[in-house]
Amino acid sequence: MATRSRPTPSSGTTKVSKTFRLAPSKLAAAQKILSTATAAETIETALDMVVFRQELLDGTHALRGVRITSPDPE
Repeated sequence: MATRSRPTPSSGTTKVSKTFRLAPSKLAAAQKILSTATAAETIETALDMVVFRQELLDGTHALRGVRITSPDPE
């Protein structure tokens, strides 16, 4: 499968054309939950959320063992 890439002005990243076979009901459910207008926007938003989830997990693991003190004087 050939892919074409093109830069996107809003994000500054390169995007590639891909073809997927997705369950219409699952895509519609995700689109409703994410309040997205298109299938592409739905998929991109869902992928962003997966990446963000991993960043949160990595940050949480990095903080293990770090003692956190209250900024309020006692």
